[in-house]
Amino acid sequence: MKHRLLLILLLVLPLTSVAQINTDRVMMIGRNALYFEDYVLSIQYFNQVIDAKPYLHAPYFFRGLAKLNLEDYPGAEQDCSEAIGRNPFVVDYYQVRGLARIHQEKYSEAISDYKQALVHAPENVGIWHNLILCRMREKDYDAARADITHLKTISPRYVPVYLMSSEVWLKQKDTLKAEADIDHALKLDKYNADTWSVRAMLHLQQERYKEAEEDLGEAIHLATLNVGNYINRALARYHQNNLRGAMSDYDYAVDMEPNNLIALYNRGLLRAQVGDDNRAIEDFDRVVELEPENMMAIFNRAILRDQTGDYRGAIKDYTTVLEEYPDFIAGYQQRATARRKVGDRRGAEQDEGRVMKAEIDRRNALFANNDADKEKKQEEDDEKGKTRKKSNRNVKNYRKLVVADNEDLQQRYKNEYRGRVQNRNVKVELEPMFVLTYYYKDSEVDRSVNFHKMVDELNNARVLGKRLYITNHETALNQAQVNEHFTSVDNYSAAIVEAPQRADLRFARALDFYLVQDLSSAVEDLTQAIMKDEGFVPAYFNRSVVRCKQLEYQRAEEAAEREAHDSQLQTKAELPVKQRGMLHEYELIRADLDKVIELAPDFEYAYYNRAVLFCQQNDYHAAIVDFNKAVEVNPRFGEAYFNRGLTHIFLGQTNEGLADLSKAGELGLFKAYNIIKRYTEVEE
Repeated sequence: MKHRLLLILLLVLPLTSVAQINTDRVMMIGRNALYFEDYVLSIQYFNQVIDAKPYLHAPYFFRGLAKLNLEDYPGAEQDCSEAIGRNPFVVDYYQVRGLARIHQEKYSEAISDYKQALVHAPENVGIWHNLILCRMREKDYDAARADITHLKTISPRYVPVYLMSSEVWLKQKDTLKAEADIDHALKLDKYNADTWSVRAMLHLQQERYKEAEEDLGEAIHLATLNVGNYINRALARYHQNNLRGAMSDYDYAVDMEPNNLIALYNRGLLRAQVGDDNRAIEDFDRVVELEPENMMAIFNRAILRDQTGDYRGAIKDYTTVLEEYPDFIAGYQQRATARRKVGDRRGAEQDEGRVMKAEIDRRNALFANNDADKEKKQEEDDEKGKTRKKSNRNVKNYRKLVVADNEDLQQRYKNEYRGRVQNRNVKVELEPMFVLTYYYKDSEVDRSVNFHKMVDELNNARVLGKRLYITNHETALNQAQVNEHFTSVDNYSAAIVEAPQRADLRFARALDFYLVQDLSSAVEDLTQAIMKDEGFVPAYFNRSVVRCKQLEYQRAEEAAEREAHDSQLQTKAELPVKQRGMLHEYELIRADLDKVIELAPDFEYAYYNRAVLFCQQNDYHAAIVDFNKAVEVNPRFGEAYFNRGLTHIFLGQTNEGLADLSKAGELGLFKAYNIIKRYTEVEE
């Protein structure tokens, strides 16, 4: 107990004697925070280790990794350089520094990092992937082609390499070979949404709009929440004069991403085209609010205000545009008309005079030299077509639909180093367990609030520092919140000294320990709370979740070690020992959840969590029983339907699984539709 209290003080107070901290333990807590995506918190822990032992290389790397995820790319690069300076033989250090340099557009330096990494890991697909993309950014297509050929040899079924290859062929003006690579990628994996998107973009470039629409439809089925696919399909539909379909796609895009400038601008143009002027004005209002310097949006709004009788508003907008583009003749023409409508005859005549003078000057220039002729031809070329790139700021293109500047959808750098650094394999996963905590992530759609009278009663007792929620989508803490909960640990520690028998104080401090990722201390406090009140349901529930997180992290660490040290795997004698240890942990977690169900049989989240636990142990039949009970208690429990659907599929009961996934999608878990698509595809 004394040791634990000492550690608490060392974590929350300025370190007067850094050499005294248990760096291994602090390092472990820091990595734990990183794994669970608490980046700000993890940096604090790694700082302590670096202060105590600045000669270590690992804490610099992990701090750099946290900074990378916080988009502090110069800081990430510096920390990785510090790690490399102390140990130049770790591949991960070069990979993460390479990513940090890419985000700073230091492509040649990133190439150097990836070359060095390949010395130590010559068959690492992710390194080759990023190296090729950097070559392409540097426009070194010959080197990129050579690397692509090598990567195809190493990993012939690696789909992204064929997408990169297609991009290189396009840069080299070989459309046939580009299309052949994309088609081959689809043969390898027809469930890769990026591949369908890439082929669709190729078809758009070739003005094969029907094929583009079909491919984007496939991409949308596989990646329901990808806004860009809806915007691109709208473009394909527009070119086929399917205005209703295009409008529907823009509506979807704006619903999912209300601040998407391209979707808002294009929908405004489309609404204006079909005569829905007032709602078109609303779209351009929003664009201008988000991007006040967007003169094309302002000019479109001016025309619409003019058409709807808001002449003074139109004049104001025309004037704003002309102040920015004083040679924009169409602006003077439009403003002159609006000024006549409000009785400003003098102003209208001034604008008309400006238009006349500009026309005379243009004709004189055409006769004077050929440069003006070339300039006119360039302007005409710019005005051709129905679209413009977002970066095109030529106000004369105000009526054109906007497309993204970067059409290279396949150029996504491979990053295996997000918060959960040990999770290298992306797969269909169950929804996570629920926990009682103070913070949660907002959902992309409005969904029902998780509630239980037990939690409400605990909140009403006003012992806790904040309102407690039931969630399975936790969020990382910011710096202020981290500091707040470190302070809270101190405050509750003092309160516990005054009232050592109070279980609620132990529970409250356990929440703080949990939020700063000190999971061991959280378990200790929850155990003490239960010892003091054997009927304290929230303590049993949270202890089961914290133990699960400890077990998850342990498994991930061991998997990472096996991956990094294939030649140094544990002996056959060691393996059963570890397995027995994990089995014991599962039994402890199960016992806690059993107790929760005994004490609160209407608490659906306990059945749900126990079902997830059974799935982790591959006991799918037992999991189904508990998921059944969860939806019996709460028929609108979307996560339970989703997980039960996946569990049915794991058991080969596809029809039952699809029915559950459909219900989950109906209740707001949109990713269920992606999985439904996979299992309803008719084999050719």
